[in-house]
Amino acid sequence: MTANGAAGGGATTRCLIADDQAMVREGFAAVLAAQPSLLVVGQAADGADAVRQTRHLRPDVVLMDVRMPVMDGLQAARQILGGASGPARPRVLMLTTFDLDDYVYEALRAGCGAENLAGGL
Repeated sequence: MTANGAAGGGATTRCLIADDQAMVREGFAAVLAAQPSLLVVGQAADGADAVRQTRHLRPDVVLMDVRMPVMDGLQAARQILGGASGPARPRVLMLTTFDLDDYVYEALRAGCGAENLAGGL
């Protein structure tokens, strides 16, 4: 986490949101912006853009959609996690609205956390 003056003097977690649907990105950004300890530093519309922005912005956490055009979230996560080590390595949380499938299991094998947003739907 990055200490950069969060309310109350605590650390701020820098987040990058990667999803091919603008409405989803904006929704997550609005929810995260309401949290004093979270800062959205960027948004990416595909996996390749997520890799570029992660290298440039150095977020602490990347919220990554599994299925995106250009480069899917799994390929992007492998590049992000394979290119960094130690405290500079971001955490990648895979997001999906699909039931548990091969994409989610592959994300877990790649070292990502995974969250199935369809679980209660």
